[in-house]
This record gives sequence, structure tokens and C-alpha cells, in this order.
Amino acid sequence: MIKYGKRYFLHRLAGLVTFSAANFALARVTPRQSLGPFYPSTPPLDSDSDLTFVEGKKGRASGHVTNLYGRVYSLNGSFVPKANIEIWQCDAFGGYHHPSDGGGKDPFFQGYGKTMTDDKGQFRFKTIKPVAYPGRAPHIHLRISKGSKELVTQIYVLGNPANRTDFLLNSIPSKEARQSLMIPFKDDPNGAVGELVAIFNPIIG
Repeated sequence: MIKYGKRYFLHRLAGLVTFSAANFALARVTPRQSLGPFYPSTPPLDSDSDLTFVEGKKGRASGHVTNLYGRVYSLNGSFVPKANIEIWQCDAFGGYHHPSDGGGKDPFFQGYGKTMTDDKGQFRFKTIKPVAYPGRAPHIHLRISKGSKELVTQIYVLGNPANRTDFLLNSIPSKEARQSLMIPFKDDPNGAVGELVAIFNPIIG
């Protein structure tokens, strides 16, 4: 479980991209992507928002630790509180923690995590920078739900050359829409040494 002080959390969220009413006049729902074959059929016992640590195991996940932050918006620009968010991805060795993919290659990587947005629509995960999976650009799956609304999508590493040939990313006709799923992974000045930060602010319809 990630444990941060209130001051730390507010400081980190001060860096989130925010939207004005003018922005939302042109806003579109975040592009949908495939759920994929490796969404867990049964969530792991340890499925909190820290994917770099598995309860009961003495070790940390391999890979470039990343603090993934964001805020969920509705089309009218309001925050979406108490939305459920799930993420899942392959480990640093390219294996999903799913029976159909051999159960993963890193026993210290959780592979799947979930959380809920706070009263201001904010969320956070600790995971690793995504790596390539055979035939795919590096990506993280997300599933966001609130009431009858649901968004399933994927986020990609901005600037990764494999984005140009990823079949699923490039199935989105709009260049602008594709770009909305590609986010920078940068050094995190407020995290531990060597950690990255990535910010993603999805819009659900």
C-alpha cells in the first residue's frame, strides 16, 4: 500500500495538468482501447495501488519505478470522484501475470493494481515504466468505471519509436487522439532517487 503524507500528495498533484472551460469546449472522451487478453480473470490477493511490492514476498519489482498520477474528468470539465481505476501491464521481462502468459516472470511485480479517485478525482499508482511486449509498443492498460460509465484504454510512452508501428494505437484515426494516449515518463524530483513520474488525465463520457 502506498503511504504518503497529505502535504506530499498535495505537492505532487500541484503539477497535474488542469483544464479550463475553454479547453473542454473542444474536449473529447479519451480514446478507447482493447481490454486485451490478459485482464485478470481473478484479481490477485495483493491488488493495491503499489505494483512494485507483493505482500508476503521479500523483494521489489525489477524495472524503472514510476509514480503514475492523474485526475479523472467528465466531458463538462468536472472532476469524477469515487471512480474505480484498475491498471495492469507486463513485468520488466515482458511477461503478464496471467495464466495464459505463463504467470509472469518477475515474482516481485504485482502485475495488476486498483484504487479509487478521491473527492477531487485524483488517483495515484506506483508501478514500473512499461516495456515492450511481443508485437506491441510499451503500454499500460487502464479501466475506469463510475456508475454506468466505463472507459477502457491504454497509455504509451511518449517518444518511443515502437508507437509508430503499434497496430492498436494506430487504429485510432485521429492523430490528436493518438497523441492524447502518449505521455512523458520523466525523472521524479520528488520521488526516491531514480524514480520516474508520469501524469495522465483521462476524460470519461
